[in-house]
Amino acid sequence: MSSSGTTVGIAGFGTVGQEVARRICAGDLPGARLVAVSARDLARARRNASSLAPAPLVVPLSELAGHAEVIVEAATAEAFPDIARAVLSAGRRLVTVSVGGVPNCPDMLEIAEKNGGQVRIASGALPGLDAIRAAAEGTISSVRLRTLLKPESLASEPYIRARGFDFTSPPPQPVKVFEGSAREAAASFPRHFNVAITLSLGGIGFDRTQIEVWCDDTIPGAQHQVDVDASDVSLTLISRNYPSKTNPKTSRMVAPSIMAALRTMVVPLHVGS
Repeated sequence: MSSSGTTVGIAGFGTVGQEVARRICAGDLPGARLVAVSARDLARARRNASSLAPAPLVVPLSELAGHAEVIVEAATAEAFPDIARAVLSAGRRLVTVSVGGVPNCPDMLEIAEKNGGQVRIASGALPGLDAIRAAAEGTISSVRLRTLLKPESLASEPYIRARGFDFTSPPPQPVKVFEGSAREAAASFPRHFNVAITLSLGGIGFDRTQIEVWCDDTIPGAQHQVDVDASDVSLTLISRNYPSKTNPKTSRMVAPSIMAALRTMVVPLHVGS
């Protein structure tokens, strides 16, 4: 840690990245200091970063880890492998939300171990992860995730269109659009199923974790129900998320989830396993 606090960089500067930046710059996380951001469109990122005080540096991804001790990934599942490799190769700590990209980065742990890097998954949208991880210390026999999504979140997804679903008009009742493993769900819905990968990593793996996806127009935002049967506990966990005010396709919990993960790195008391 630097004398003035832990230095933080952000990779991805859209709705979530900008919200995290605003919170850090506003002093919501004493002990952390935003020093640099990176994005695919650097010119746009500079314009957006100029309103922050103090304004962070805006740099290419290849330079980001050279400026900060902790890098927050707030981009996309497609961008995740490049970000993870750049950060972990530099031996930095990575706080990530786009873990739908983890299966496409099979060398992630090898790079982290070789260079002294570390990955921390921010998992605020997933209910009861501490309890699930504790159950995994024993024997888990099954994990199921049932996710409900709004029609507007699914309507433009290639998987949905390829299977003939048309959600440009809301369906009169919930429609099941997918059933399969977490690995298959993440590949089919890379924007939506970070929770499936997080659940798999905390539990019994990508291929044994079973997923259902439903289109439901009656919910305010994404809803996730996790059912776990294990030797030490039986769990039924539900989260009802609200959409971001600035981007309805993003959960309002993503930025707070990142802030909570960062907080554990800079405060003396860490609640939860």
